Amino acid sequence: MPPVFARGTYQTDKDFISEIYSNKPPSSEAIMLLGNLRSNVENILGHPYASLRIRYWEKEGRTAWILDEVGKTEPITFGIVVKEGKIESIKVLAFREIRGWEVKYPAFTAQYTGASLKNKKLDKSIDGISGATLSVWAMTSVAELALYLNQHIKMNE
Repeated sequence: MPPVFARGTYQTDKDFISEIYSNKPPSSEAIMLLGNLRSNVENILGHPYASLRIRYWEKEGRTAWILDEVGKTEPITFGIVVKEGKIESIKVLAFREIRGWEVKYPAFTAQYTGASLKNKKLDKSIDGISGATLSVWAMTSVAELALYLNQHIKMNE
């Protein structure tokens, strides 16, 4: 597939949330990024987080997150589902880079299934894709972030 065709929206945020919750999505909630929480988020990502809050959806023991992370120069939008402290699924919702689009394939994203956090890092090693290193790093960062934020909301329930 030529890179020009890799760019685009594969699934809207709304459709992702509807799919995850069988067309009966809960209302979104938000985490305010203040104090230690903000610094931990920035440590996971390796850079300052642009917003003051992060939205998520929670129902039936599953949390869904829609997070953006820059690959090389452009943001990639990911949808992540966490259940029982582990990644249930992760997918690329929108890709804006010219390289690295291979991270969208289920054969690649399946590596994240079942991953949890150990010392704020994934407890599974993820095989990279030649030519898509920055996209892989972006996906790994948002996977770690979703797991960390999920732990945070579970501790504060």
